[in-house]
Amino acid sequence: MDRQNWAQEAAAKIKHKMYIVAGRNRHNIPYTTKDGKFDDWSGDRITWWTNGFWGGIMWLLYQDTGEERYARIARVSEKKMEQCFQDFYGLHHDVGFMFVPTAVADYRLTGSPDSRRIAMHAANLLAGRFNPVGKFIRAWNDLEEDTRGWAIIDCMFNLSLLYWASEESKDPRFRQIAMMHADTVQNNFIRPDGSSCHIVEFNPETGEMVRSFGGQGYKEGSSWTRGQGWALYGFMISYLHTGKQEYLDTAKRVADYCLTHIPENGIIPVDFCQPPQPAYEDSCGACVIAGGLLELAKKMPEGDREKYEEAAMRILRAIAETRADFGEGCDAIVQNCSGAYHSLEHHFTMNYADYYFIEAIYKVKGTDRLLW
Repeated sequence: MDRQNWAQEAAAKIKHKMYIVAGRNRHNIPYTTKDGKFDDWSGDRITWWTNGFWGGIMWLLYQDTGEERYARIARVSEKKMEQCFQDFYGLHHDVGFMFVPTAVADYRLTGSPDSRRIAMHAANLLAGRFNPVGKFIRAWNDLEEDTRGWAIIDCMFNLSLLYWASEESKDPRFRQIAMMHADTVQNNFIRPDGSSCHIVEFNPETGEMVRSFGGQGYKEGSSWTRGQGWALYGFMISYLHTGKQEYLDTAKRVADYCLTHIPENGIIPVDFCQPPQPAYEDSCGACVIAGGLLELAKKMPEGDREKYEEAAMRILRAIAETRADFGEGCDAIVQNCSGAYHSLEHHFTMNYADYYFIEAIYKVKGTDRLLW
C-alpha cells in the first residue's frame, strides 16, 4: 500500500475514534489517561504547559473534516486558558505550546478577532522573557535551582508564536527576538554530530555560557530523543518563517543524526544514548521527530527527500501498528510515552503525542496546513 493510502486509512481510524473521544471530553482539557479515560487540567492546573494540545487536536480535526463541532470544543480550551493571564505566575516559556495550537490556530482558520487578541497577549509575554545580553528566552520560573540563566531546546517550538505575532502585527521585534534565540541555540545547543543538549545555562548578567545539563535525557552529553525532535522540527519552523539557510542546514544536521540512530523497528527510545536495558521508549518523541522529518523532506532536493520520508514512515508505521490504540476503550491513541529517562514512571499517554501523531498522519495524507 502506498503512503498516502496508508495515511488515509490511519486518518479514518483517527476520525472514528476522536469523534467519540471528543464528545465525552468536550468540557475538559486533558493531559493523560487513568484507566483509559482522560483527566482534566482545567481549574487550578490551567497553566500547565500541555493545555493547548487538546484544542490543537480539535483544530486538526476541524481542518481535516470541516465539522463545526470540533471548532466549538477547541474554543472551550481557548476560553478557559484566558484565566492563565490573570493567574500569571504559572506561565513561562511554553506559552507558545499553549496558545499556538489554540488561539493562533483559531485565528488562522477562522479569522476570529478575539483569538488574535489572546494570541498577541501571549506573544508579548513570551517576548518579555528575552534576555538581551545572552540573547535567549529564559526557561521556566523559580524552581529549586536558580534558572534565571537557563534556556531549553523545547523553546524552539515556542518561537512560532513570535513569528506569527511579527507577521500579523508587522512589528519586527517579535521576529528579531525569535531569531536571536534560534541563533543562540544553534551556536550553543547543537553539537557537531547533530545531537542536541536539553538545557544550557548562561550567566544572566553577562550572557556567557556556563554549562549544559542532561535534563530529561539519560545523562549530560547524551541525546534526549524528544529534544532531538524539538530541535529538528523547531529549526524547520524558523526556516519556514525566515528563509534563513542556516536554520535549514541545522535542521538537516539534526535529522541526519536521528537517521543514524533510529532503530530498524522504528521504536524510539527516551534517549538515543541510553543503555539497552531498561528499554524505555518515548512514542511522543517519535511523533515529533517524524513530523520534523516530513517538513524537512519537503525542502530537500528530489534525491535526498526519500530518505527523510522513509525514516518518518518507519516511525509512524511503528506507532500505528504497535503503539496506537484506535479502540473506544482508551481515550488516548498513542501509548508508551515517557517524560524523562530518570522519571519513576514510563510508558503512559500524553495528549501532545496524539497531537503530533495526528498532525504527521495528515502531512502524509496531504491535507495538512502547518499551524506553527
